[in-house]
Amino acid sequence: MADNKPVRLGDLLVETGIITQDQLVIALKEQKNSDLPLGKLIVKLGFATDKVINDAISKSTGQETIDLSKIVPDDEVQQLIPKDLARRYKILPLSIDEANASLTIAMSDTYNVQALDRIKIYLKGKYDLNVLLAGESEIEDAIDHFYGYTLSVDAIVQEIETGKADLNTDIGEATEYSHPLVRLVDALLADAVKRGASDIHFEPEEGFYRIRYRIDGVLRQIRALHSNYSAGITVRLKVLSGMNIAENRAPQDGRISLTYSGRQIDFRVASQPTMHGEDIVLRVLDRKKGIVPLEKLGLHHDALSELKLMMSRPEGIILVTGPTGSGKTTTLYSIINYLASESVNIMTLEDPVEYPLAMIRQSSVNEAVKLDFASGIRSMMRQDPDIILVGEVRDADTAEMALRAAMTGHQVYSTLHTNSAVGAIPRLIDLEVPPSIMVGNIIGIVAQRLVRLLCPHCKEEYEPSEIEMILLSIDEDAEDIPNIYRATGCEKCEYIGYKGRISLLEILRVDEDIDELIVKRASNREITNMALEKGFIPIADDGIRRIIEGVTSLDEVSRVIDLTSRLK
Repeated sequence: MADNKPVRLGDLLVETGIITQDQLVIALKEQKNSDLPLGKLIVKLGFATDKVINDAISKSTGQETIDLSKIVPDDEVQQLIPKDLARRYKILPLSIDEANASLTIAMSDTYNVQALDRIKIYLKGKYDLNVLLAGESEIEDAIDHFYGYTLSVDAIVQEIETGKADLNTDIGEATEYSHPLVRLVDALLADAVKRGASDIHFEPEEGFYRIRYRIDGVLRQIRALHSNYSAGITVRLKVLSGMNIAENRAPQDGRISLTYSGRQIDFRVASQPTMHGEDIVLRVLDRKKGIVPLEKLGLHHDALSELKLMMSRPEGIILVTGPTGSGKTTTLYSIINYLASESVNIMTLEDPVEYPLAMIRQSSVNEAVKLDFASGIRSMMRQDPDIILVGEVRDADTAEMALRAAMTGHQVYSTLHTNSAVGAIPRLIDLEVPPSIMVGNIIGIVAQRLVRLLCPHCKEEYEPSEIEMILLSIDEDAEDIPNIYRATGCEKCEYIGYKGRISLLEILRVDEDIDELIVKRASNREITNMALEKGFIPIADDGIRRIIEGVTSLDEVSRVIDLTSRLK
């Protein structure tokens, strides 16, 4: 009969090798003359850290843990539970999930039912509690940090401007969180994630320091600070991302991993020396937004059906094309995530890996060990893959290796920088890929752009002008001329007029007839005409359909797609 008796903490720590039997005896003797619990005594005696003990408890009980040193605080969540209540029960509020009405908290004793009941009563039953395990000392430090200082960008800037905080104090001198620039950087990162920014720009100018976010593909200035802020913010970002703070003449790269609103956010950091100081750009890698189910990419049902049909081919290559920032990587991740299962071996080679995916073997190209895309594909071919994702086809060697992988019975996915789906074919020829290798191996080509969605709360309906009707292919003599919408701006969309983005696609499925044109090195026009006969929908037509549906505006589609050829 199995023994269900719970393992005592001391025995668990000895069994897992965290402390010795002698150290346990010492701690138990000390406990007789102390009111402290055993775990706290072991930490006090220096035998183990809070984090190590929590990890051991987590493995034994299945309780999920959290590292509070990598938390980005949310000012609104901290206001839900007052400091005295948080300190009394050793808890820290972390994030709210409004959709499921749940509040995630960190707690040192996750079995303290009295504390959990007291918190629920205080919250008046508005939220269910999701409890994570954290060390008692970690929670006490976090309460001092997060409750002891203002966390909003406005409040921190005001604190500095009014002279209540000393901007010139070295970041390493005071306790880290008491330094206003440490809190300011954390607050800016949290603010950017909350607003859905994809990039954060810290830009030194001659007379001031500018901070911009890229939201929905468009840069927006968020702050203009005094140039005195530049050095401190730069040092803080370099420390967080593991860069050399003494080096300011050469570009550097780094990475930051933080937890915000209960989910891990990664920031890819790049510094660039400029005339007025170091320019630092952070790419926000939010796994929640970066890995989107295929059905939620916003594709039209016809495009989704065509894409799934191409994905069902057992071998060949599918290329996703478009300029930088057009959502190519997100589309590829969605496809790979859709295909992932225990029955297939999926391998990726990226520069660098942006989002970790379950059940998928992911590798980054590495110049230091001479692992480029071409040599990486050769290596992956020896790993018995079924599906291969190559981050980007940049040169002749990569293009040829990717197509050879497709020829040998693998399904290959990659990206290519071209303006259209048909344009990918001459681009491959430019990369010295023989048409004979392309024939029969290219399943299809997807060209993609992202356009901003009109804010549903303030979009304005209007009748299109004569020129707009020509651009939209609307017959001016038609009885029923559809109205279209334009952006205005309201509080919900921060007076921009747009909120969120959607994909515009054109999908070229390559069949035998198009293969024949590729072998003959036919012009783009000939290939396009053949594709149109087979039902190919150009990306401009997809954009126009979205305008008439009222989800985006003509101005927005014209920003990313050239519609001027329709005026001829």
